[in-house]
Amino acid sequence: MNSKKIIIAIDGHSSCGKSTFAKAIAAKLGYIFIDTGAMYRAVTLYALENGAICSGMVDEESVVQMLSDINIDFRFNPQRGASDIYVNGDLVEGKIRTIEVSNCVSAVSSIAEVRSKLVAMQQHMGIKRGVVMDGRDIGTVVFPDAELKIYMTADPMVRAERRFKELTAKGDKVTIEEIYENVVSRDKADMSRAISPLRKADDAIVLDNSHMSVEEQMAWFMERYEEALMK
Repeated sequence: MNSKKIIIAIDGHSSCGKSTFAKAIAAKLGYIFIDTGAMYRAVTLYALENGAICSGMVDEESVVQMLSDINIDFRFNPQRGASDIYVNGDLVEGKIRTIEVSNCVSAVSSIAEVRSKLVAMQQHMGIKRGVVMDGRDIGTVVFPDAELKIYMTADPMVRAERRFKELTAKGDKVTIEEIYENVVSRDKADMSRAISPLRKADDAIVLDNSHMSVEEQMAWFMERYEEALMK
């Protein structure tokens, strides 16, 4: 088996299964999975809990001042077979997935100082390669030299339905209309922000998984992975 270690960068729209896909890839290859979206959600949660976001309005100056107080790390959870995210030693894996955090994370992610801090952390995490990282700007900003770049997308309503099932399964009281509106607004915010907007890297391969099973996505990936190893 080829022992070469590469960086796999997965970018794309919200709620199209990037993290689930990346986790499965990491588990199959024995790579480290880094959920960058969770890192931005963690900063957003901290801002919400510490008064920097009120009634959906983000106080950017307050968020920037808080950055030095935020320490983020991932710890493997054997019960889940995946890593959980911690902020200052506190487990926040469940808290960062709420609709309240989802509605504010794009605004927080657009703050230059936030992106600068987290990008530096992400680059340090991937310095030895052998990582799978997903987010919005992995192939364009964090690791432009990644050997394999994937740009994931799916129909907005398909993504809203997936997110709705995920949240209602956890007992959250949300409507499909609310989720769809969030998905569309997240797309617009992510793609139009001034700092590191979501865009497809020139050398990224598009994966539209609107009508693909998990097995079909993995089969698709393995073909591209083998091709990347040969380069």
